[in-house]
Amino acid sequence: MSRKAFQRLSQDQRRRDLLEATLSCVAQHGLAGASVRRVAEAAGVSPGLIRHHFGTKDDMVRAAYAYMMGQLTSDIADASPASDQSPACRLARFIAASLTQPNLAAHKISLWATFIGRVRHDASYSAVHQETYREFLDLLAQLVKPVLSAHALPATESECQEQAIALNGLIDGLWLEGGLEHDLYPVERLPAIAMRAAEGILRLPQGTLLEHVAITTSPPPHRS
Repeated sequence: MSRKAFQRLSQDQRRRDLLEATLSCVAQHGLAGASVRRVAEAAGVSPGLIRHHFGTKDDMVRAAYAYMMGQLTSDIADASPASDQSPACRLARFIAASLTQPNLAAHKISLWATFIGRVRHDASYSAVHQETYREFLDLLAQLVKPVLSAHALPATESECQEQAIALNGLIDGLWLEGGLEHDLYPVERLPAIAMRAAEGILRLPQGTLLEHVAITTSPPPHRS
């Protein structure tokens, strides 16, 4: 589900409510326990309405996965609108939005981990993963290009794609790390950590991205 598809879906409140209820049930009971009956009870509707919208449980759960991934991408993209902000500011806001609330949440990482096992073994889940991953990379590449150009760095389509892949790896790693809630350090530090690392990946002058995010420098908790 692309970002545009997610936005169109958002206009259908009933279907969206059913998908939210599905994700809630998956989070509480796992994929096997997210039955049509449980989802119907969580949404306050009849099982027949769910079958009307989705047909089968598998179709419902697959649609919920697509909805979740589209929502993640849409929320992040909306944080860096094409306005009068500088290219560096838009890229910094995009990266920071990936590593702050509402996207950096333990239940979202848990849901992602629950679904990702299906990607390798189910072609329909793999298709959803590929579409959302490709769109995220495209958005990143579009944001990277003007930043590189502004600093007279190579900004060909191939170069921007490769840099987007590298930045996505950085974002994914910190997103998963931050969602573990292990209390080794404040998760508020992650955006600044990401900016410094992204500046290194893109070969940008120090502070190019970092100046656009709030810096948290509180030390990690003491461990005896």
